[in-house]
Amino acid sequence: MAAGAPRIFVSHLSGVAVFDPTGDQVGRVRDLVVMLRVGRRSPRLLGLVVELTTRRRVFLPMTRVTGIESGQVITTGVLNVRRFEQRPTERLVFGDLLDRRVRLVETDEEVTVLDLSVQQLPARRDWEVDRVFVRRGKGGAFRRSKGETTLVEWSAVTGFSLEEQAQGAESLLATFEQLRPADLANVLHHLSAKRRAEVAAALDDDRLADVLEELPEDDQIEILGKLQEERAADVLEAMDPDDAADLLAELPEEEKERLLSLMQPADAADMRRLMAYEEKTAGGLMTTEPIVLRPDATVADALARIRNPDLSPSLAAQVYVCRPPDETPTGKYLGTVHFQRLLRDPPYTLVSSLLDDDLQPLTPDAALPVVAGFFATYDMVAAPVVDEAGSLLGAVTVDDVLDHMLPDDWRETEFHLDDEGGAHGT
Repeated sequence: MAAGAPRIFVSHLSGVAVFDPTGDQVGRVRDLVVMLRVGRRSPRLLGLVVELTTRRRVFLPMTRVTGIESGQVITTGVLNVRRFEQRPTERLVFGDLLDRRVRLVETDEEVTVLDLSVQQLPARRDWEVDRVFVRRGKGGAFRRSKGETTLVEWSAVTGFSLEEQAQGAESLLATFEQLRPADLANVLHHLSAKRRAEVAAALDDDRLADVLEELPEDDQIEILGKLQEERAADVLEAMDPDDAADLLAELPEEEKERLLSLMQPADAADMRRLMAYEEKTAGGLMTTEPIVLRPDATVADALARIRNPDLSPSLAAQVYVCRPPDETPTGKYLGTVHFQRLLRDPPYTLVSSLLDDDLQPLTPDAALPVVAGFFATYDMVAAPVVDEAGSLLGAVTVDDVLDHMLPDDWRETEFHLDDEGGAHGT
């Protein structure tokens, strides 16, 4: 970009695709790296943190960026794939600078940083931060406030070099609000422990629960330990029961019991029941909240339950027909009705007439290899777990089987898709 290049706001770069000169996508922008300078000089924009299709995060120097236009970044094609590591003199724009409380030099008024803009210097390949978009008064990007927003020169504010003790997270979350939970979990994992806690505190309970389920165990424990106990209990209740039970099982006994005592009695009972099973058995893997219907329910009833957007695809793949009571442990388990079968029959058809009752359900003590073999043999994505009395205890889903069969550090393992869509580890 030459002299007179347009100003680019960093919020518009979040998640932008990065392409090589041939038009092949190499990754997406996840952050910007700047170096603060003494006095009121504008920071240099050193480069971009790019997440490759392998999920590895690498550093792309701005000297190798040939263009930023139409929602994309074009590179020279030369990319060092060494994993990015932040140096002490560097600051991450999304991770360290957004949502900071700084002061206007002229009035000494405290303001919140909502965004920054960058611009290429005339006749050079250097870039720098030139403006700061701030809000007067308290509040971030999603918080309603009467504070006025304004765009000021970098030199008009002070306070970026100070360690922020209570940095907000609203503007950072705004840049990542469209990410899937697994991708947002990856963002959190790469933040500092301090920033990770701030972002977790800003997420609502359901969103945080979804993200926690995708994080490595150490991150889960760290984040949960920094929440107020009442909120930690609420987040655990919002998690899938099997994931929440796995997390609780890793906590010290005293802390675990304290959190259980703060949960709703029914949820706490589910947690205790799940923790009573060995971890790598059907009982330890199952969720206690599958779709349960009575024999007199219709196809229309089943489809209405499956439409619930909060259900995972694997749980929505089938319904389980049982005698009352409907909550697990249920009355006598009668059989399973698969989603495809529901689509082939009239809405008024009773689910009891569509049962797949040929397959033997899993027992709660079935070991992980037995469970995996069941899924592989019968091409299932979910399977019922039934006790000796014939009551449905829950359902195991294929994603939970994979979670426990992969290495403990699988979330750190890089993967990529080949030209035919196959995934490979590296």
